Amino acid sequence: MDVSKDILALLTQLMPGFLTAWVVYGLTTYTKPSQFERIVQALIYSFMVSALVAVAEPLLLLAGQFVRLGTWDSSAELIASAVLALALGFLLSFFMKNDVFFRQARRLGLTSRTPFPSEWYGAFAARPPRYVVLHLEGGRRITGYPIEWPTEPTSGHFKLTDAAWLDDLNNEIPLDTNDSILIAAKQVEMVEFLKNMSERTSATETA
Repeated sequence: MDVSKDILALLTQLMPGFLTAWVVYGLTTYTKPSQFERIVQALIYSFMVSALVAVAEPLLLLAGQFVRLGTWDSSAELIASAVLALALGFLLSFFMKNDVFFRQARRLGLTSRTPFPSEWYGAFAARPPRYVVLHLEGGRRITGYPIEWPTEPTSGHFKLTDAAWLDDLNNEIPLDTNDSILIAAKQVEMVEFLKNMSERTSATETA
């Protein structure tokens, strides 16, 4: 019975960390790590949530002197842990899907890395979607606007709209009868990111 209570208490302490990890991996396309690594991450997230609860407790007690919020007890602490775990998960997901934090860190010389799991992922995530040219096996090329794209180069599909095949003279052969087309990522040998119209205009004016 004591062992069961200890296990239940441990799971209760780790639950905020697992909740944060659940939000992070639910909102991002990162590959889930091994079971051991996920437990380690849950421990780290749980520690972070506990630290946030420790900061929030005196602030809420202070606010309770002016506005009746209720009694700070184990139930209130549990609810605060769940809310802060969700908020931490959303915050981490935001920074994992863009380069805001790491860009500033690179400017300060703290790191040379990006938050993205691979160069392939970062090439699509670090810039707004724009027209691309996909170089396929056999020398074929197709251009279009990517609605969806794979998170890694070995699996998944590109979904292109406003697509057109390119011949050897770069003439476009539009696929007018298609709303969109799926291209398997494993067939793509190279991806070109085309400049948008504003960038082309600026480059022409500069020249």
